[in-house]
Amino acid sequence: MSKVGVRSGLTAVLVVLALVVGACSSGSGSGSSAKSAIDPATPPKQDAVATATVTGPITTGNGKIVLGPGGFDLAKVGYEQNEYFLAGRANSYTSSEPLTTDGLWNSVTTDGSADYTTRIVVRRPIDAAKFNGSVYVEWLNVSGGLDASPDWTYAHVELIRSGYAWVGVSAQKVGISGGGNPLGATLALKNADPVRYEPLNHPGDDFSYDMYSQAGAAVWFQSDTVLGGLKPERVIAIGESQSAFRLSTYINAVAPLTTIFNGYLVHSRGKLGAALSTAVPAPDPTLTRTDLRVPVLTFTTESDLVGKGLEYGKALQPDTETFREWEVPGTAHADAYNLGIGDNDPGDGSGDAALFQAMLTPSAEVYGGIISCTSPINAGPHTYVLRSAVNELDRWIRTGEVPRSQPRMEMTSPTEIARNSQGIALGGMRTPQVDIPVAVLSGIGQSGAGFCGLFGTTVPIEENQLAMSIPMNPTAASAHEALVQAWSVVLQGAVLDRVILDADAEHILAAVQNSPVLRAWTPKG
Repeated sequence: MSKVGVRSGLTAVLVVLALVVGACSSGSGSGSSAKSAIDPATPPKQDAVATATVTGPITTGNGKIVLGPGGFDLAKVGYEQNEYFLAGRANSYTSSEPLTTDGLWNSVTTDGSADYTTRIVVRRPIDAAKFNGSVYVEWLNVSGGLDASPDWTYAHVELIRSGYAWVGVSAQKVGISGGGNPLGATLALKNADPVRYEPLNHPGDDFSYDMYSQAGAAVWFQSDTVLGGLKPERVIAIGESQSAFRLSTYINAVAPLTTIFNGYLVHSRGKLGAALSTAVPAPDPTLTRTDLRVPVLTFTTESDLVGKGLEYGKALQPDTETFREWEVPGTAHADAYNLGIGDNDPGDGSGDAALFQAMLTPSAEVYGGIISCTSPINAGPHTYVLRSAVNELDRWIRTGEVPRSQPRMEMTSPTEIARNSQGIALGGMRTPQVDIPVAVLSGIGQSGAGFCGLFGTTVPIEENQLAMSIPMNPTAASAHEALVQAWSVVLQGAVLDRVILDADAEHILAAVQNSPVLRAWTPKG
């Protein structure tokens, strides 16, 4: 039983109703009692890849780690961060046969080799007793011409409160040396702090896959340095957007050769994987191979399914004992949480309040106007469901129990999502943000310069229309209280369905309770 019902003081009738809602919606997929075909979560063979040299913590240059904007004081939540150089010799890969759509790339072999020096950033519990044994290793995203850590931003609240360690890997050259994007000219590592990052040497992205493997191996076998003595029990790969494209190719081509990672969270990929090398492109579409003995969980937003340049709807595949697909309506590839709110969210409820408010008064500007879109950007439940995905994949690896299949979004074609009369997506993993909406949330419909097309939209619902749409309960003394009760019921079901974690449901409900929505509403006309 979620604590939400107790916290909100709802009646027993509502709690029972929540259980019924949860029980009914739970039947939408396969059960989770069966044991999976995955291998036990054990370390790989130590000679699976070459051993890199780890040096650090790095303290030179300006004395600051260059990774992302702002941020809160990790020490206040019991965490610390350090940065290390990782140096060695990495392989590139090739295939003697064309890569096939099914992902069963069994003709992949190593090709050339080159020396490299990159960096990793480590965030971990200060108190070893709070470490839960799992390490998420994020392939840092370079879409903006610099290293970014979107998965840390989206999921850090859950990572911290459950005691995960996190390692960010600068696997690609553009994050180190910069690229065509103007931000890279300033914020790529060698430009942002030439003294601190002078040793970095990236031979090109053909070698990125093996560099990532060697970083994962360093977490396993050099944990005294990398993790400050914490001993990992599970090492899990994660990457978002462009990094998810590369993870898709890594899973199909490299994972069977190295077996470094106990599982993969592929976040917001498109229909294609990344090229295996400059000479070996990925097929169109690129599916995920299903013969691995480790689990793969793919997390998909509306933008990913049908957005320009993504179109993952053309690469969908059924769930198996080692593959799960999560599709979340009302979400965009990037959103208000990922693009500002999450940077300073310590997990105390303030970020939840800010995200709820962003549905009521959404902004079209990102980072104070660095990016300006034509419509207010998405303020949906992306972060909450991703936090649950982090937890669920870890549980899958720990227990070997296959998670139940989650409902998919309804599609009218591989490039179009079915929607209700308000424009809200049908099907998928339901949340109160889309079932009791205070705004119409979408992953598409945005326009404007640069990346705006990935940011989705938020259109607040006028209060009179909102009040007329809320399920009224006899115990509700006002429209505002009815809204809180309705959100509580849907949250109860979402917790039972593992869509939202209980701790997040409490903070979400508190944000609704404390909001001004419908407090002063009176019927019009």
